[in-house]
Order: sequence, then C-alpha cells, then structure tokens
Amino acid sequence: MLLYFGDEEENAPHTQRVALMLTKVARNALVGWESYGSRIIKVSFKTKKEGITMNIIQCYESTNDSNDDIEDHFYERLQSIIVNCSRKDLTIPMGDLSAQSWNRQHRI
Repeated sequence: MLLYFGDEEENAPHTQRVALMLTKVARNALVGWESYGSRIIKVSFKTKKEGITMNIIQCYESTNDSNDDIEDHFYERLQSIIVNCSRKDLTIPMGDLSAQSWNRQHRI
C-alpha cells in the first residue's frame, strides 16, 4: 500500500509531495493517517503493547528555492505535530529534511 499526499497537478513540482510505502504487516496495523500540507504526513500504527501507538511522521523539506519564512513555517508545523502526539506513544519523525531536487540544467 502506498500512502501518497501532495499536489497532483500535472505540472506541479515533485518537491510538493510525500509518500510512505506500507508492507502487509504495516497495513494490518494501520490505525489512521493525516496530511499536514503537501510535505508532512503522520501515519499511526497499533503496537503489540496495549495503549501505545506508533506515529511515523514522514517529511520532505526542500531547500531549493526556499526562503527563511517557508522553512520556519515547515519546522514550526513539524514541531506542532510532534508536540501534539501523546507522550506515551512512540513518535518517529523521518524523511528528507534537507532535500535538493535537480532540474534538467544540472547533470550528475
């Protein structure tokens, strides 16, 4: 299962999307998910430990064409999501927090 969030316009830049691929085991443990804009999703899973949920916060923060206000807003939103997770739950922020995308002008 692929959980995918972001701008789906045909010409939208790929810097406005985030996804998380789930195995069958993860899909069976899935409790729910929320999108926080086009660059952050929170996916929650039940665990074997009763009363504890595992939250994966998948992020993509592009440094291309990013100004300080946009970057500050991204990290404030991420911090708010983490703070609002229950302290008894396991919360794991992950992803690419300094992504740079290449256009056709750049060659590797």
